[in-house]
Amino acid sequence: MIAEDSPGRKEPSMKCETSNAICAVCLMLWFLLVLALAGCASRPINAPITQVDPKSGYRPHLLMQKRQNNDPHMFFVLSFSGGGTRAAALSYGVLEELRRTDVVVNNQNRRLIDEVDLITGVSGGSFTALAYALFGDRLFSEYEERFLKRDVQGALFWRTLNPFNWWKFIGGSAGRSELAAEYYDEILFEGATFGDLLGRPGPVAIATGTDISTGSRLAFFQNDFDLLCSDLNKVNLSRAAATSSAVPVALSAVTFNNYGGTCGYQYPAWVKDIADLENRARPAGRAVQRYREMRAFQNSKDRPYIHLVDGGVADNLGVRGVLEALDELAVSSAFRGELGFGDVRRIVLLVVNARSARKTDWDRHESPPGFIGQLLQASGVPIERYSFETIELMKDRAEIMKWRRELMVARARLAGATEAEAEASVPKITLHTIDVSFDEIPDPEERALFMNLPTSFVLPAEDIDRLREIAGRLLRQSTEYKSLISDLGGIPAR
Repeated sequence: MIAEDSPGRKEPSMKCETSNAICAVCLMLWFLLVLALAGCASRPINAPITQVDPKSGYRPHLLMQKRQNNDPHMFFVLSFSGGGTRAAALSYGVLEELRRTDVVVNNQNRRLIDEVDLITGVSGGSFTALAYALFGDRLFSEYEERFLKRDVQGALFWRTLNPFNWWKFIGGSAGRSELAAEYYDEILFEGATFGDLLGRPGPVAIATGTDISTGSRLAFFQNDFDLLCSDLNKVNLSRAAATSSAVPVALSAVTFNNYGGTCGYQYPAWVKDIADLENRARPAGRAVQRYREMRAFQNSKDRPYIHLVDGGVADNLGVRGVLEALDELAVSSAFRGELGFGDVRRIVLLVVNARSARKTDWDRHESPPGFIGQLLQASGVPIERYSFETIELMKDRAEIMKWRRELMVARARLAGATEAEAEASVPKITLHTIDVSFDEIPDPEERALFMNLPTSFVLPAEDIDRLREIAGRLLRQSTEYKSLISDLGGIPAR
């Protein structure tokens, strides 16, 4: 038996003390290193502009006017909703279906996907929108592997836990969303900026964020960045996607410098038309509200920073801007002239709505749901109900446009015009509103399967394939879509 005071008894204790001392020193050095690096932690700074140039930059109306061969009489908009990977995959399936569908334009067979002028994307849908604008047909050979079937959520989780990334969070100006943007750049966007999209032949893509202070939308196109007196050309696509998908609480807001009021910004001519109360055409309420939001962004003295979160907070379908544009078209000749809509006779709005409605058993129990459940529902339910109202507003808009034309024709007849003269004097514009959503799945069990898919950035590969397939099937069964294909002399894909 070894005595207590024997060297053999005390040697392990001394080794432990030495080891602990070394660990303490290492921890202290690590702490000091983190503090030192914290001073270097910063977010990307969006570049200012000294003077607005309305004839350059990433502006939808300029870019669409440069497109060749597509139908000049049709304006085709795709709208991709939020909903994580579920929304990204459903949107991708719609693109695949449009790619398989041929129509006749200018007596030539063309793919319907080549007729798309504009894609709006929110949250999960923004990834598909921006990636297609960047890669074109290359998307269809790479997107699944690089994004859809990748565990994006898990990768972001482990990056957040990595101690070597902690210093990025300490300074306060950067957050988890900036870390996410770096990851999206690595796996998908390859460092591309909005400036890199200027020479692309495909549709214009717009991602949207929400100003957390006011609830206003801020879209990633130069017209909105003019309000901030900032150059969108130098903003990374990955940062736009990270902004549009920055779910409050789960991810940090993305911060942009606001230089508004310093670059000679002038409100476009259509603003006077909609803001002038003496205007005989009633100013559209939504357009007036948008004008007020534009003014708020101009106040960089009181608002030197704009903090943006998930675009779905303000508009989960990405179509409110389209609604406002239709209102502005109705009351402003200046707006019609700016967009070059004089020859447009057909407007197509195809909304890919990845709305889910996960079933709960809360109402079977006396006890109310817990804090997390209430928090998720308190944010999710209003968004879903708002989205439903938006779709209905779009359908109502189609009827209003028809009634307005009939009224104008009747006025022309009362003024003495013949029926033929009256009809010719008022352009006839057809509005197709196509809704691709799980609500349209006829089989209740299959509908429940899709409705219960989680809103996350990871899904099993088989669910991704199911979403792609159902997207094409829902599109083909849509009465409004069939009408569009028939009008264009095409044949739906099989």
